[in-house]
Amino acid sequence: QPDAMSEVGDEAELSALLARGAIDLVTERTIRRYGRELAGWLVSMIDSEADAYDAFSWLCEELWRSLRGFDGRCSIRTWCYVLARHAISRARAAPHRRREVLVSEIPSVAQALDDAWNTTRLHTRRAEAVFAQLRRELDDDEQTLLVLRVDRGLNWADIAHVLLGAVADPGEVKRKSATLRKQFERLKEQLRERAAER
Repeated sequence: QPDAMSEVGDEAELSALLARGAIDLVTERTIRRYGRELAGWLVSMIDSEADAYDAFSWLCEELWRSLRGFDGRCSIRTWCYVLARHAISRARAAPHRRREVLVSEIPSVAQALDDAWNTTRLHTRRAEAVFAQLRRELDDDEQTLLVLRVDRGLNWADIAHVLLGAVADPGEVKRKSATLRKQFERLKEQLRERAAER
């Protein structure tokens, strides 16, 4: 999980590169910066490792495609989580569908994708079984909330953007943020109780 200060610097650097039209470089650096955490979320949400890998590949491809029209309404990191959420839906709607990924034709991006994925697999396999099982018992929105807030440290507005979509208006984001705070407190208490039972 990136710390807040370095994330601000990285986002500024990515935005400057994007303004110069360096799409391939921005894609590569974004995957190197956030790829492991995104892949980890996909692995935690999708049962099949092969399907999770396909979802991660699709996410990277869509990042590369979408950066041409990215308008900066949210951070690039938040936008990646919006894409990751779509990737989860696609993987569940059409499991075991193999894809040819366009970004694999860009060697530096393909290497960043592979590095992020392989590191994530090693890390994920070391996760505690009980905690992983507790998370799997949550519904999708609860899992998303837990991962984005606890594991990734996103602020409430960014989480609201991910759940609502990046084009949500400020009032809607503010209302959703307040709801998410309350939901998060209830969820923490439920998890404490379940963990104590196990």
